[in-house]
Amino acid sequence: MSEHRRILDRVYALKSPQEAESAYDEWAATYEHDTTEGMGYAAPEHAAERLRSLLTDRPRVEILDAGCGTGLVGAALADHGFQVIDGFDLSTAMLDKARAKGLYRDLAKADLTQRLPAEADSYDAVICVGTLTEGHVGPEAFDELVRVARPGAPIVVTVLDRIWKPSGYKAKVEAIEAAGLAHLEESTPQSVYHVKENITCNLVVLRAL
Repeated sequence: MSEHRRILDRVYALKSPQEAESAYDEWAATYEHDTTEGMGYAAPEHAAERLRSLLTDRPRVEILDAGCGTGLVGAALADHGFQVIDGFDLSTAMLDKARAKGLYRDLAKADLTQRLPAEADSYDAVICVGTLTEGHVGPEAFDELVRVARPGAPIVVTVLDRIWKPSGYKAKVEAIEAAGLAHLEESTPQSVYHVKENITCNLVVLRAL
């Protein structure tokens, strides 16, 4: 087993937000090298590109990067011309790395399994990459991602393919649709994620109502 596979197995086995915070604080120093170079982590750029295609007024839109980590998604969004990006993450060390990039308007510590520190209808778009996965954040996170999105806002989310149905993410999205809170515009399985580790995700696009 490769070292990078061992790292993934460890983080996919996390049992609580407290374990996740500790693991990512420890991993922050080498996270970007390990994931992008070692694992072929392509999801941040792929998801940012999809969001770019959904938004035309790029400089002025307010975007939430939920589970922003070290800022890989923020960097991809900035490359596409977005200028107003906030980020939430559980790990202080990861937030420090993101802050050093100078790309975010605001960064805050937040647990995506709980109520987010933002008012309802705060953002023109929400993106969440690499967080709805094994050992991390469950389907309940969709409630908050939708709550903080303004009506009409796109919400772009990655969910590991292998847990999309078994772990209740698909059912949660269907419940949100049934409640009239958001519309599912796209669900694209087998989307790029960790290319070198042959791990794929479902790229989900919701539209807040």
